[in-house]
Amino acid sequence: MIAATSSIAPERRARRAALMNYFSLFSSFSTLICCALPSVLVLLGMGTAVASLLSAAPWLVSLSRHKIWTFSIAGVLIACSFAMTYVIAPRLRVGETCDADDPTTCGEVSKLSRVLLWGSAIIYSGGFFVAYLLGPILNYMDR
Repeated sequence: MIAATSSIAPERRARRAALMNYFSLFSSFSTLICCALPSVLVLLGMGTAVASLLSAAPWLVSLSRHKIWTFSIAGVLIACSFAMTYVIAPRLRVGETCDADDPTTCGEVSKLSRVLLWGSAIIYSGGFFVAYLLGPILNYMDR
């Protein structure tokens, strides 16, 4: 009976970590779509593409009005995901058992989670740069 409950706990922890990584990825894509992509398209002279994008998806306007909240929530989710992946999860893995049929499953899931997490962080960093830093840098260069 104890062995059955101990085998459920690692699966539940793995699902929880994967869910956190997917939330991080989703939130980083939302920051990219709402704030960074339109700015880059206008910078490249594709203003009509931005206009057609906003007419096709008008919810992007309200999302970009609240970009501070969007970036804050995405940053917190990504930071929590980093904490879960690199601080909490290694401590919980002590004594963890993998499926006897395929013992490489734990390593593959962990590797996929880390790839998703770092992809989210890179997307978030790019969106943050374009939304908050590129404008002041270009204004400084115009002087």
